[in-house]
Amino acid sequence: MGKVFKVAIITVSDKGYKGEREDRSGKYLIDFFKQKQWDISDYIIVPDEKDLIKEKLKEICDGGKANLILTTGGTGFSARDITPEATKEVIEREAPGFSEIIRIEGQKKTPRSILSRGVSGIRKNTLIINLPGSIKGVKDSLELIYKPLPHGLDILLGRDAECGSE
Repeated sequence: MGKVFKVAIITVSDKGYKGEREDRSGKYLIDFFKQKQWDISDYIIVPDEKDLIKEKLKEICDGGKANLILTTGGTGFSARDITPEATKEVIEREAPGFSEIIRIEGQKKTPRSILSRGVSGIRKNTLIINLPGSIKGVKDSLELIYKPLPHGLDILLGRDAECGSE
């Protein structure tokens, strides 16, 4: 078995937080990464509240609880969709390629992918990627970003130093 990474899943949804909607996207992410034999360090559902999102992101990053945080939800145009703003206030360095490819390649499957405002970045030794809230958006996004993730995390964690060898 290869190197194990720790992933945290944060679902941002008012209705999910209140128990009014099943969190299919968060559960899909858990199943996906368990199949890849990654450790699920955290799984939480939070309402669309900027300070709470920031607090959870900082807690996981600063505590070294995960190498990767995937958020799902809160990336659209609604006034309550503030996941990208919360993420921007927490990250120390941007990693825009993940969000760019999700929008650009996603456009080939659904014209609505450009409506996602998700961002990606690094805080300490944790990569944070905002994913859409829909189960289809999460599945499509993972298809696009999963392959480079282990190598990027190895570099972030100092396990690997070369990006130009492939």
